[in-house]
This record gives sequence, C-alpha cells and structure tokens, in this order.
Amino acid sequence: MRRKSDLPSKLCAHCARPFTWRKKWARDWEQVRFCSERCRREARSVRTDDRPR
Repeated sequence: MRRKSDLPSKLCAHCARPFTWRKKWARDWEQVRFCSERCRREARSVRTDDRPR
C-alpha cells in the first residue's frame, strides 16, 4: 500500500493550495487543475465576471 506522501501532488489553479492524486482522477490526472468543485466553480465565475461588456 502506498503512503499519501508518496502520491503525486499539484497546486490548485484557483486557491494555490497543494492537493494530492485521487483514484477518481487516475485517467485524466494531467488535465486536473483544481482541488475541488468549489475552486473550479469560483475560478469559472471569476473568469466570466472579467469579460468586457
């Protein structure tokens, strides 16, 4: 069994906190950018709020 400290980790694109690999991300770990759904939603809302009107 692997220890959590042995798993790969990344920094979240929204909150800049480190997060570790999860089994549900196994097939698309390269595309994972956010640590949670909340960060993904907030990053998306910030991006759409910055659009010129």
